[in-house]
Amino acid sequence: MHLSEEQKFNQALIKLAVLFYQVDRKILLSEQDYLEELVESLKWDSPICREAYVNEVIYQTRTALDSGDAKDILRSLQTELSFNANQALEVAMAMSGIDGERSDEETELLSLLTHKVLAKELVGNHMTLPAAS
Repeated sequence: MHLSEEQKFNQALIKLAVLFYQVDRKILLSEQDYLEELVESLKWDSPICREAYVNEVIYQTRTALDSGDAKDILRSLQTELSFNANQALEVAMAMSGIDGERSDEETELLSLLTHKVLAKELVGNHMTLPAAS
């Protein structure tokens, strides 16, 4: 089955949210709630059900984080997240700040996201980039 650009974006958005959800190794109820709300809000047109996809992404992300590959995960999402760079940034900002503070790992990934992964799309959309820490 050929996935639409929107579906590829939605799947990448889930991966992005899970990455920011897990990168600080602290999983809070507010983060879980945000992820669930995000997943339910997305249009879904895939042969894989949402729940199975999310569970697989959680497993893959945890495995990648254990081997220090957080930046590689983020870079791998560049093409799909470019479909709607503003929404991708909004999700990353929300997920990283939902617990009231941003860890060093979250701040580093936000900087990579805004200054490398989505920089061209964000600047092209005239969005103000957050300052790097």
